[in-house]
Amino acid sequence: MEKAILEIKDLVVEYRTDDGVVEALNGLDLKIMPSETHGLVGETGAGKTTAGLGVLKLIPHPPGVVVSGEIYLDGTDVIQAPEKDMESMRGYDVSMIFQDPMTSLNPVMTVEEQIAEVYELHEKVTKAQALEKTHEILELVGIPRGRGSEYPHQFSGGMKQRVVIAIALAGNPKLLIADEPTTALDVTIQAQVLDMMKELKEKYQTAMLMITHDLGIVAEVCDKVSVIYAGRIVEQGDLVDIFDHTRHPYTEGLFNSLPNLADRQQKLKPIKGLMPDPTNLPTGCPFHPRCDYAMDICKVEKPPRVYRNEEHYAECHLYNEENIQEGGVIGRD
Repeated sequence: MEKAILEIKDLVVEYRTDDGVVEALNGLDLKIMPSETHGLVGETGAGKTTAGLGVLKLIPHPPGVVVSGEIYLDGTDVIQAPEKDMESMRGYDVSMIFQDPMTSLNPVMTVEEQIAEVYELHEKVTKAQALEKTHEILELVGIPRGRGSEYPHQFSGGMKQRVVIAIALAGNPKLLIADEPTTALDVTIQAQVLDMMKELKEKYQTAMLMITHDLGIVAEVCDKVSVIYAGRIVEQGDLVDIFDHTRHPYTEGLFNSLPNLADRQQKLKPIKGLMPDPTNLPTGCPFHPRCDYAMDICKVEKPPRVYRNEEHYAECHLYNEENIQEGGVIGRD
C-alpha cells in the first residue's frame, strides 16, 4: 500500500499568551498521498495557517506550544526531529508559499540571489550552476531570465508571487504547502497563477496542501477536501463527496454563502454569527451557536465522526443513529 507523504494525527496546538490560551488546533487529523492535492478550507481564524506552519515546525515558540499529536512527513517524525534535520528538509522535502508575496521576499537581495540560495543549500552546486538553474526555473514560471537581477520592488504583485512559487519549487519538494497563494492578487492574475501551479504540480508530481477559504479554488485544483472549523476537521472527503453529498451544516453554510450563477435572483445566505473566540470555545460542538440544525445534545457533547463511505466523514450529531433521517439531513445529498 502506498505510504502517505504527510500524516497528521490528533494534533493539538495552543498559543499561551498573557491574555489567555488560544486553542488553535484541537485534534487535527489529515493525510495526503503522493502527488495528491488536498484542500484545507475554512474561515479566517480556523487554524489553517497554524496547521501549515506545524508541518514545517515553524510554529513560533513562545507563545505556540504543540500540546500533543503527531506529524509525519515522508516517514519523518517532525515533532521529534532536531532543528538541523528540519533545516535540511525545508525547501527540499517540503516548501511553503505564504499568503502575501509582498512580505515573503527579501527586499535587499535580487530575485535570482534568493532562488539560487535554494540550489546552493540543497544541491551543493557552484554559484554558476545555481544561477543557471535559477534562470531555468524563472522561465518556467513565466519570468524572463533577464529580470533575475532585479529586486522585488521592481515586480508587480502577480510577478512577485511567481518568484515565491519558483523559490518553493526550486528544491523539487515532495510536498508543497500553499497558504492562500492568490489572496493578494486580482482575479485575472489569480487564474493565471492557479493554472501555472497546476501545470508545475503535474510536471513535478508534487503533493500539495492548498490552504484556502475559496471553494472555487478547491473545485479547480483539489482532489480531496478537509473543512476545518475551530481547529478541527469537521468534514472530509473527495470533491464529489463534499460538493455533491455535503453532510456538515458548516460546509452547507459555506456553499450557501456563494452566489448562484444559475439563479441570479437568489439571495446569499451567510452563516450567522462569527467564528468562536479561540480562547473561549463553546462546549459540545463548537459550531452549535451558529447552526440551524442545533439540538440540545450539540451544546454538551462533542459530536462523533460518522462515515458516509471509507473516505467521507462528518463530525455531527445529526448523523447519530437515533437522529439520522432517511436520505441525509443537510439537503445536498
